Amino acid sequence: MSAAPQNTLLIAGASGVIGAGAVEHFAQLPDWDVIALSRRAPLVAVDGAFTHVSLDLTDADTCANAVAALPPVSHLIYAAVDEAPGLFSGWHDADRMALNGAMFENLLRPLAKSGNLRHVSLLQGAKAYGAHVHPVATPLREDAPRDPHPNFYWLHEDELRATAAHAGFAFTIWRPQVLIGNARGAAMNPILPIAAYAAICRERGLLFALPGNSAAIWELVDTGLLAEGMAWAAINLAAHGQTFNITNGDAFVLRHVWDDLAARIGLDPKGTPPADFTSFFADEVNRQAWAVLAKRNGLIEPSLSAFLGQSHHYLDLLSSPRVAARPPVLLSTIKLRQAGFGACRDSFAALTEQLRQMVELKLLPSLF
Repeated sequence: MSAAPQNTLLIAGASGVIGAGAVEHFAQLPDWDVIALSRRAPLVAVDGAFTHVSLDLTDADTCANAVAALPPVSHLIYAAVDEAPGLFSGWHDADRMALNGAMFENLLRPLAKSGNLRHVSLLQGAKAYGAHVHPVATPLREDAPRDPHPNFYWLHEDELRATAAHAGFAFTIWRPQVLIGNARGAAMNPILPIAAYAAICRERGLLFALPGNSAAIWELVDTGLLAEGMAWAAINLAAHGQTFNITNGDAFVLRHVWDDLAARIGLDPKGTPPADFTSFFADEVNRQAWAVLAKRNGLIEPSLSAFLGQSHHYLDLLSSPRVAARPPVLLSTIKLRQAGFGACRDSFAALTEQLRQMVELKLLPSLF
């Protein structure tokens, strides 16, 4: 008889881009039981290696009852978020911030009260530095004073620190850059619109010309790499009580790799592109083209809107001339490396690998 897992991990927001990557990674590790918490089950390559629980985080009583029914939870990854339609307005909406703050409290407080919680990984991002409201320093470092702008990150962090001090568990706060994964319907996963655009261009015989400016310098973060970091932080004292930036470790300009991507998937990148991704996907002809190819290829998600989530709005922001004209938002990852986590990924290789995984998961028709 095998020994029981030593750790029980609850992943909140398990169907999102961060959560799905964490489910897939931790479910393959020895000594971990994984509970995926989300409205719908995450679509990952390790079906059956985790337990799914559907839960409305906005209801405090429901959360308390759900936590009481779970096995003792030793670790929490909190990656749940409620975004506004169109995405950007919610970043400045006090009511949306309060809702996200309450969701975290509703889950964290009963978990802490149980006395079993040992570590929490909490997700923030470059918006913690005010990158969405004003120009920022280069590079951005974790020891900078808190940027004085409203953000639900601060509601989460203040709640986390106060609860951890009272209940005696450890925590690590993560600030990733542009995340890429294979989760459908995510709010901010730029691979989704790129993948759907490629599939529809092939279906309709269109040129794979790149919409937008797309000349900005990005730092990508593969969700598998982030999950590795969270696994390291869960059991390493050097990560406890710390805030870490995390990136793949290289720079990435979408326009500079577009021709290589087109060559990999057999499409022609020349020609006049659409004005942006959002207008391309709003065209009923393209929506119908997705429905047709989804049915013919037996794809899991026949609805283009459900496949994209809000990610096309996010990619249009990243690809806008306004972003390209501003100084790049670059994170220093020295602190994380000095603490002992030095893993890295080649961003173009990570992007193409995520596309391959989406094909295997029946989210995309064959692109390669």
